[in-house]
Amino acid sequence: MTGEHVAVVGLGFGDEGKGAVVDALCRDGGVTSVVRFNGGAQAAHNVVVGDRHHTFSQFGSGTLAGVPTLLSRHVLVEPIALATESRDLAALGVPDPLSLLSVDRDALLTTPVHVAANRAREDARGRDRHGSCGKGIGETVWYSLLAPAKATPGSVFEGQEVSGEAGWAPRVGDCADPVRLRRKLDALAAFYGPLVGDAFPAVAEMVELYLAFADAARLVDGGEVARLAARGPLVFEGAQGVLLDQWRGFHPHTTWSTVTPDGARSLLGAPLRVLGVTRTYQTRHGAGPFPTEDPVVRQRFAEPHNGHGEYQGDWRAGHLDAVLLRYAVAACGGVDALAVTHLDRTDLRVATTYDTGPVLPDLPPGDLTTLLGRVVPVVEQWADPIGWLERELGVPVRVTGSGPDRIHYDVRVPVAAGRAG
Repeated sequence: MTGEHVAVVGLGFGDEGKGAVVDALCRDGGVTSVVRFNGGAQAAHNVVVGDRHHTFSQFGSGTLAGVPTLLSRHVLVEPIALATESRDLAALGVPDPLSLLSVDRDALLTTPVHVAANRAREDARGRDRHGSCGKGIGETVWYSLLAPAKATPGSVFEGQEVSGEAGWAPRVGDCADPVRLRRKLDALAAFYGPLVGDAFPAVAEMVELYLAFADAARLVDGGEVARLAARGPLVFEGAQGVLLDQWRGFHPHTTWSTVTPDGARSLLGAPLRVLGVTRTYQTRHGAGPFPTEDPVVRQRFAEPHNGHGEYQGDWRAGHLDAVLLRYAVAACGGVDALAVTHLDRTDLRVATTYDTGPVLPDLPPGDLTTLLGRVVPVVEQWADPIGWLERELGVPVRVTGSGPDRIHYDVRVPVAAGRAG
């Protein structure tokens, strides 16, 4: 898929293999930049190149191929974790990783205050946890909406009580202005104090860290995507999966992020190709509906890079769910091509429909979270994943993965047509 602007979008609950797919698209040197278009530091995109392995959190997954990253305005930026990731990449032999990074000034900051608040709320839910990563993502977005909405103390906004007077949310550009940064962080700490106490660093310490971040990182404006696109092809890297999308996912087990390619389209404002990524079997982390879950599949396909998370809970696995796959493709407005990973797995099965009395081939309108908790999948043997997916979805498979390493990935011929931006 060289020579084209491509959005890489996960068609499951995350963990589809987006990082390895992005690395495969970047490895031959034809990509100008990887643009992260959603999510934040909760991304966990694994790339393996020989004896080097890195789980990408905020840097784009083309970094080991030497491709720069732009964190767009739709990304939630966590500078402290970003500094740690930069050191980890340097230890893997990436020279001066921060020189490969640009950050949009309008991107929201995720702070230790947001993280502490996220974990406190999830702890309070007990067995009713939503499956949060505990990285402060939802809290970052929620707080950013309060001041524009003029939410008042004591009211309930987006399902959560507003406990105090909210200020304007801190953004990356504030890191270059110590006075404005301190004002915003003081307001943030005061707002969340009743919920989390002092379970975060002092504001003065955060100010110092963020000023250092602004000195080290290249901060850009909203025109950077167009400037990069004028120089050559871009790969827009999505985080999480469409089945966790804030609008199309199954509440409350969703992310506060638009996972569909809408964000990439709005950033580019020009035609791009949508490459939907799926495994040959279904996975998800933590709570939420999972019709085809099968403990036997999890045991057979255990993975070194996926396991139990303190806040997400267990990594779960089951058979590929074609009903949910069709739903995800439709939520994207269609895809131009597929990337299929984990083709080295054997004895695969696929759920083609749900049996709810009358056979249900697609999801109807209504409370899908409840519906998915009671459907019975109709599972059959799956001998030819690539051919079956191309026939079922009517689009070609353009990237294949048959193992964890870059050498196990094959990028086929480019797609013939794209969708308007």
